[in-house]
Amino acid sequence: MPTWLINYLLLALGPLAERWNWLHRQLNRLIINRAVTGARTRPHPWSTAHAYISWTSLTDHAWSARHLPEHPQEGLPAPALVSRLFERGGKPQALCAKSTCLFPAFAQYLTDGFIRTRMPNSSANETEEVRKQNTSNHQIDLCPLYGRTKAQTDVLRLKSPAQRGRLKSQRINGEDYAPFLYEDDGETVRAEFKNFRGEDILDTPLGVEHKKDPGLRRAIFAYGGDRANATPQVSMINTLLLREHNRVADALAADHPDWDDDRVFETARNILIVIYIKLVIEEYINHIMPLPFRLRAEPSVAWNAPWNKPNWITTEFSLLYRWHSLIPDKMVWGGTAYPVGATGMDNRILTTIGLAQAFQDIAGQPAGKLGAFNTADDLVQMGIEARAIDQNRRCRLAPYTAYRRYLDLAVPERFEDISSDPAVVRFLRETYVEVGKIDFYAGLFAEDTVKNSPLPELILRFVAVDAFSQALTNPLLSEHVWKEGSTFTAWGRELIAGTNTMRDILARNVAAPLGDARIAMTRADWRRG
Repeated sequence: MPTWLINYLLLALGPLAERWNWLHRQLNRLIINRAVTGARTRPHPWSTAHAYISWTSLTDHAWSARHLPEHPQEGLPAPALVSRLFERGGKPQALCAKSTCLFPAFAQYLTDGFIRTRMPNSSANETEEVRKQNTSNHQIDLCPLYGRTKAQTDVLRLKSPAQRGRLKSQRINGEDYAPFLYEDDGETVRAEFKNFRGEDILDTPLGVEHKKDPGLRRAIFAYGGDRANATPQVSMINTLLLREHNRVADALAADHPDWDDDRVFETARNILIVIYIKLVIEEYINHIMPLPFRLRAEPSVAWNAPWNKPNWITTEFSLLYRWHSLIPDKMVWGGTAYPVGATGMDNRILTTIGLAQAFQDIAGQPAGKLGAFNTADDLVQMGIEARAIDQNRRCRLAPYTAYRRYLDLAVPERFEDISSDPAVVRFLRETYVEVGKIDFYAGLFAEDTVKNSPLPELILRFVAVDAFSQALTNPLLSEHVWKEGSTFTAWGRELIAGTNTMRDILARNVAAPLGDARIAMTRADWRRG
């Protein structure tokens, strides 16, 4: 069915579908299936393990999968030169007309769970390969909260007969937060997070070696993910989910006095993962999509779909989510504006103002506009864009135009076909000379954003393909697991059905009523074009 016809149907039938459940389910299924089948379904023939198809490339999930095979990288401009595409050059940041800062915060939290590119150590030989590897479980499994392994999950659990099913927590300024990872010296990992040999069980927080402030280090939380302490806004989301898990566990324990600690914990985790997947589709993806129609996280869409295959994150997906230009130069927390480079890993900002105020602050600020010449200076100077381009080259990705062709999008023949911004066109022409030479990463962010979406076209298409095919194929949503009454309990199903936004969860986990506070990814002043 052509795109124009689908858009016509949505405009004509969308309002009716909101009132007629059967019609909504049919349109929902049509849109999701069309989005996912825009690319090859998994398993992909290639991974980053080898330049050719091998048993390792088809089975070893330590390597990222890939949509297209390796491509020669000779004759391309240096990554440092290409990274200038993201420099603002003294100009003020362009803001996104649609998104608040809650949108990039949620995106970072989501992707930190399954886009876990292995970081290099001091070995020069290892550096060449690690950027091709992924250390995640390739699932939307809330591993930033629960950990990637059973050993990590075990040390994060309270395991108390009196408080069955709970995760460990502590009280700070009258609110619940995760326990601290380090002793008061800010250097020594607490014994409860080590094994009997004295080895750390939890992943070392990414970048902590660069943080010398003892006060900041003392406030780093013991989380399941090495990136969950990255910024106050990411820690904010993990804190919210921690509180919701414990609230759900308490309710289950009260309803089922015969259940042991393990069953309460596992059932609470089942419920929370599905609630989170609902947020991914019904809040996050609906914010991204330019459709005049709200999609629903309906598990049955995937049950008999040909694209219902095991998850395996691709190297392209790990790169297209580097949405650095969405982050504003300064973040306002509790009335104080902090330069973005000064907030990294500083949980003291969050604990000082509290969770409710943190969500209001982050949702009250416009995000930056995604695209060229708009990344905050602090982030550019940290080299994050140059490193992304370097990863693009190490993974030997095909050119930008090859991915447009792969997803059946119009392939640009001129630089002017990529962007309406003369400065972007001029940069691409001077840097690459030929359209067919443009790096995948550079082309992604050189494009104009799509009307009614915060994303450019190629990123939007990839996100639609992977988001649905990775969220709706979660084992908890599979047909027989979903239908099994004991998976969630009747109370848990009611909770899942009644939760549609982060605001819903926040209202249940802060002391004071939220009143008319707006907690949303979409700006209050945004209007559909």
